[in-house]
Amino acid sequence: MGDLIHNLKTEEITRKSKARMKRIREADLVIIDDLMFMAMDQQEANMFFHLINDLYNQSSIILTSNKAPKEWGELLGDQAITTAILDRILHRVEIIHLNEDSYRMKHRSTIFGEQSVSK
Repeated sequence: MGDLIHNLKTEEITRKSKARMKRIREADLVIIDDLMFMAMDQQEANMFFHLINDLYNQSSIILTSNKAPKEWGELLGDQAITTAILDRILHRVEIIHLNEDSYRMKHRSTIFGEQSVSK
């Protein structure tokens, strides 16, 4: 997600970012990992909305997030943009909710012993 925001912010400045964003917008499948991992400012949220709007109805999108959609408003900082993004994402959605320990931490049990690091 961090790289995506960087590419969105520099799309009009660098050919490399412009080429990457063109490739993303033309893709049949776009996977965005760690959505809402960190807060966005209004400009970033607006650019992200426009990307989702461009992808809507033309690409399949897979998103991963450790935040529930109801928490996205505070991270995007704009309820109207959040509603618009969620409207497009949730229109035709399949939600898979994983409620287990982190995959990364689960497989590092040798460091922590048998104790779960999330408890």
